[in-house]
Amino acid sequence: MMRRSRVAALVVALLARLAAAADPACPDREPLRRPYFGDTHVHTRFSLDAGLQGTRMTPAQAYEFARGNREPIQPFDANGNALRYLRLARPLDFLAVSDHAEFFGEMSICENPADPGYLSPECIVYRERPNEAFLVFNALLSTGPTSLPTEPKRVRRMPYCGLDGSKCFAASKAFWDEEQRAARDAYAPCDFTSFVGYEWSGSPDTRNLHRNVIFRTPTVPQRPMSYFDATTPEALWKSLADTCKPPACEVLTIPHNSNLSSGKMFRTTDSRGDPFTLEYATTRQAYEPLVEIYQHKGDSECFRLRGPGKNDELCGFEKFPYNNLIADRFNGLLTAPPKEADFVRDALKSGLAEEQRLGVNPFKYGIIASTDTHQGTPGAAVEDAKFPGHGGAGHASSGQISPGLQESIAFNPGGLAVAWAEENTRDAIFAAMKRRETYGTSGPRMLVRFFGGWSYGADLCGTNAFVAQGYAGGVPMGGDLPAKPATAAAPRFAVWAMRDPGASAVAPDPAIPGDLGGFAEPSIPLQRVQVIKGWIDRGGERHEHVYDVAGDAQNGASVDLSTCEPKGMGFDSLCTVWQDPDFDASTPAFYYTRVVQNPTCRWSTLQCNAGGVDCSHPDQVPSEWQGCCDAGYPKTLQERAWTSPIWYKPASAP
Repeated sequence: MMRRSRVAALVVALLARLAAAADPACPDREPLRRPYFGDTHVHTRFSLDAGLQGTRMTPAQAYEFARGNREPIQPFDANGNALRYLRLARPLDFLAVSDHAEFFGEMSICENPADPGYLSPECIVYRERPNEAFLVFNALLSTGPTSLPTEPKRVRRMPYCGLDGSKCFAASKAFWDEEQRAARDAYAPCDFTSFVGYEWSGSPDTRNLHRNVIFRTPTVPQRPMSYFDATTPEALWKSLADTCKPPACEVLTIPHNSNLSSGKMFRTTDSRGDPFTLEYATTRQAYEPLVEIYQHKGDSECFRLRGPGKNDELCGFEKFPYNNLIADRFNGLLTAPPKEADFVRDALKSGLAEEQRLGVNPFKYGIIASTDTHQGTPGAAVEDAKFPGHGGAGHASSGQISPGLQESIAFNPGGLAVAWAEENTRDAIFAAMKRRETYGTSGPRMLVRFFGGWSYGADLCGTNAFVAQGYAGGVPMGGDLPAKPATAAAPRFAVWAMRDPGASAVAPDPAIPGDLGGFAEPSIPLQRVQVIKGWIDRGGERHEHVYDVAGDAQNGASVDLSTCEPKGMGFDSLCTVWQDPDFDASTPAFYYTRVVQNPTCRWSTLQCNAGGVDCSHPDQVPSEWQGCCDAGYPKTLQERAWTSPIWYKPASAP
């Protein structure tokens, strides 16, 4: 018996090693790395809110959509036929489907007539009254954890889950198995990478603390740990530490929509209200190397109403006007303006301060963006007159294509995550995310390189070895500057950006009614490159400064709002070596790059123009087009990319 147990243990160990083994090298492996475009925030019918609004895209279909396949999207008619189809003009390189894990079990029970819970009042509401079900179910995510004296803290679940929630926890396995199967079947090393993932959706008091959980290998925990089971970020990381052990299993978590957290996402106290400890800061940095700076529900870079961001005119980009997750359902009644502390730039400065105190930076975030689509359409981030929206507010489909704007005026098409990796494999892309060699875009596929060092020559942009010398002479985006040489006056940063080459539209198939085809992805000139610096001075005060380092902010570029035709000159590429003119070797700092395109029309302007809306007579504008006349939202925007920072730490710092 003992011998048999040892053999079994050896087999298990061997299988774990095989599962964790590195992918074989790809024929096109590039040691100096390539940019791979992807999406790490995608919801399908397995997410409660997406399913209730009529989304039928499965995880498997979402992966196929990412690879360029045409797929059906809502609405569906009474016979189950899709009224629209969509595809990407350019496929993605990688994808993680991240369905909300919280209701996997509840949904599975409500959809299974053989389960005793199928006839519960809650399940009947789920199947027959989706708008009410959205509120009834999601109200559980807005409550804090409660406990009996003899029980651990937990969030209440539906009654049919059982007193301890075990029935729903067990039922969640069906959805989780399907998520894993879809990712496994979609993986095509060297061509397309699929990650197993889910979203942890804690939102106490409707304040967003959500994280996307991404696994490197197909060896993952038996069930996803949701907010019902792990009621704080610390509990989530603890559960992952217990159930996902390297090398067989590796994981990271990505916070998103800090703009809707009302000061909670980046607060500098833990879930008990205590100041961060060294252990906490170390754990958070290890599990959270990235933050999602932009997505369907707005930009989380910086805040312009108050604080230092008010001097940065580009901080006004795609700001969601609410500070919580439900305000948009109630016409903005249950909300207040966001806070400066809700934004990534402020968190990066808080991280410097915490590192001075603890020796470890808990907010040492690299940057990505994604869509947060709730229609299962990853990468559909193009501003287009036919943009079908991404949903996510839980409003049930009416079974017909709605007239007017296809999305709330406050929303946008979302963005993309970009990883600089040697090849298109799970190992390589996950490694890029862990080391923060990533950037995010608001949709266009601009190429951006960013290096920091002490001795880059001013002529680096004129050589054919920009990238090789960038790596050899310093660190890429996401890295720490090497120790300052005694002879160096200030760090030098090499940045190179190229405009998105664009892609032609894919024509709709006339044989498929409702086919939208694939939207054209325009190639728009670049306007300028900026370096954003944040630092803590010797007195502990926080500062930031935005430097225009390449391009021309006064290039006269504009947009004809009647036709949405861009006008003016711009740049195909921009490259410079910039040295910080205000460097103080005694103060810690971070630097990241923002690359900005010339202005173009927002998706809403394109749709309003196509609909012939005339806002000069607002009383004659139908209600479904009223958003076109909302002066709180711009007619144009400047698409952009944000790189991960490069950090400087004084030699005397802890």
